Amino acid sequence: MSAYEELLAHERQTQALAQVMGRLGWDQETMMPRGAAGQRAEEMGALEGVLHARRTDPRIADWLEAADAPDAAGRAILRHVQRDYQRNTRVPARLAEEIARVTSTAQGVWAEARARDDLPSFRPWLERVVALKREEAAGLAAGGDLYDAALDDYEPGASAASIGAMFDRMRPRLVALRERVLDAPNQPAPLKGEFAREGQLRLARILAETFGYDFARGRMDLAVHPFSSGSGADVRITTRIEESDPFNCLYSTIHEVGHATYEQNVLPEYALTPLGQGASMGVHESQARLYENQLGRSEAFTRWLHGRMQAEFGDLGLGGADAFHATVNRVTPGFIRTEADEVQYNLHIMLRFDLERALMAGDLTVGDLEAAWNDRFKSDFGVTVPRPSQGVLQDVHWSVGLFGYFPTYSLGNVYAGCLTQAMRRDRPALDRELETGDLAGPLGWLRVKLQGHGALMEPAATIEAACGFAPQEGPLLDYLETKFSAIYGL
Repeated sequence: MSAYEELLAHERQTQALAQVMGRLGWDQETMMPRGAAGQRAEEMGALEGVLHARRTDPRIADWLEAADAPDAAGRAILRHVQRDYQRNTRVPARLAEEIARVTSTAQGVWAEARARDDLPSFRPWLERVVALKREEAAGLAAGGDLYDAALDDYEPGASAASIGAMFDRMRPRLVALRERVLDAPNQPAPLKGEFAREGQLRLARILAETFGYDFARGRMDLAVHPFSSGSGADVRITTRIEESDPFNCLYSTIHEVGHATYEQNVLPEYALTPLGQGASMGVHESQARLYENQLGRSEAFTRWLHGRMQAEFGDLGLGGADAFHATVNRVTPGFIRTEADEVQYNLHIMLRFDLERALMAGDLTVGDLEAAWNDRFKSDFGVTVPRPSQGVLQDVHWSVGLFGYFPTYSLGNVYAGCLTQAMRRDRPALDRELETGDLAGPLGWLRVKLQGHGALMEPAATIEAACGFAPQEGPLLDYLETKFSAIYGL
């Protein structure tokens, strides 16, 4: 075989093993018996050791030097392998295995601590995770910014400075819009009542299929924190159920389907290569957030959803489709990021971004994290956090070491704003399609313009190629102001 073919064969096996490790993580959050946590941590550490050895195999350097890519996809594969090899060789195998073991255990401890509002039991584990991730980032940064090194795992090409500047531009308009909305005289009514678990699951499955999820290559389960996992022929989603809040289940499902269908729709020939997945977490989030919000919470689609919910649960007590649309998009002060409305969601992300930057820089200790969170939340949202599960313990991300992940949610919102503008430009009948629940047109547009390409291009280039213009926050902010001004009569 040629050097390129040998490298590709090696990469395919590495990618396959990484999928196996992902499946272990999925099992841990959905089906693993509680007593297996210690053994699972050892399993994860052992497999990470195997993966790290493959990713730092000295032959990779030789193959890269000798490889001749046959086409544009081959050149992109070499670019990804080169980048990953440089990063992986800066992280000792001992450290990679220890991070895998500790985060596997810490995730279980976090879930128990969240359920009991017991932050002290989780704090020493978070301290270990932060210390390990700072050590890893120091190796990756090679003298540069630790947070930028962590962020590069999720959004290549981005920096804390560029994201911070974007947030500074976004914050004034978001805060001004929130104040106008919350001060509006006509506030939508909340949805009240109990909505049976079985009915929610039935409707969630219908929504998953409506948004293009292929159950022949996936499955849906329940988890404490909804997520999607896998790529190609095995892409799994999870959701959660609260009988008093069906929107939590339904929109979590749509969100995760956005992630999952991105993976399912990547061109089959890219499977088990670096191109066979999303271009970045920001681009990934653009699909999830666009599905959930610009499509799923649109006035047109909620008319269709209103009929489906009435068929499943009977009269909702809201007075019609227009009132239902307003309720779906209701803006209220709240503590939980995953339940936040579109107006306030990015403010939740900005809080986490600033706190985790401080943790990575060593300017904030884990011991002071809860107080810092609560003080910032009171300043930003005007309410006092009542307990850790509604504050610093609410997200799984830090327990599993995902420092640098949070800002990709807001990048995803920004990208989704750009994609929506381009989609409406190209599909003037979009609202008529949404109102009938026939999403073949918009989903096909996304598949051709973005999803099929996987990680062929860099993140910003992926969005620019789909939209015809470079990503920018203006379309998102314009969309939010137009939408919520109409709902609230501003």
